[in-house]
Amino acid sequence: MQAKAPPQDRILDAALRVFRRHGFRRSSIEQAAEEAGLTRQALYHHFASKEALFRAVLERIYAQGLAAEIAAAKAAEEAGLELADILVAEIGARMQSLLASLKDSPHTEELFSEHLAQARDLYQSYSNRFTEEIAATIARVCRKRKLNLESGVRVRELARCVEMAVHGTKSAFPALQPVDAFLKQLETMLRMLIAGAMAPSAKKSHRKTGVRK
Repeated sequence: MQAKAPPQDRILDAALRVFRRHGFRRSSIEQAAEEAGLTRQALYHHFASKEALFRAVLERIYAQGLAAEIAAAKAAEEAGLELADILVAEIGARMQSLLASLKDSPHTEELFSEHLAQARDLYQSYSNRFTEEIAATIARVCRKRKLNLESGVRVRELARCVEMAVHGTKSAFPALQPVDAFLKQLETMLRMLIAGAMAPSAKKSHRKTGVRK
C-alpha cells in the first residue's frame, strides 16, 4: 500500500492546482482546503493566509527548479558537452521545471506578476542562488577543460549576464508562451553570450590557464 504524502505536501499540491486553475486573485483558502480534502481550519493550522500558502508554493517551485538545474548540469558535464551546451541544458532544465509547474494554466502571466508582489525577497534569494550555480558551473568546466575567458571577463560577471539573458527573454515572453519559441530564443541568447565571452583558441597558448573569480 502506497504511503500518503505528508499533509503539507498534499496542501501544496492542491494549492498549486487551485492557483493554476483560478490564478492568485480569484483563488481562496477555502478552495485550496477543499482541493486538499481538508477543512479550512485544518489548512489554517499549516498556513496562516492565502499569501503564506502562495509563498510556500513558490518556494517549492523554485527549489524544484534549482534541483533540476543542478542535475542537468551534472549530466551534461558527464556527457562531455561543451560549456555552451552545458549551460543551455542547465538553464533549460530549470525553465522546463518552472513551465511544468504552471502547465496549461490560463493565468501564467498573472501568477508571474503576483509572485513579485507577494514574494519579491524569495525571488531575489533564488535569483542569487541560480546565479551562483551558473558561476560554479562556468568555473568548474573552465578549470577542468583548461578554458579561458576573454580578457576582463570574470566568472561571476558572466554568470550575472547569463541570468540577465534569462530575464530579458522572459520579458519578451511574459507568459513564457509559446514555449518552443521562448526556449529557442533563450538558447540563442545563451549561445551568443557564451561565444562572446570565451577567449579564441588561438590565444589560449599565450595565456595562463585558469579563470578569475
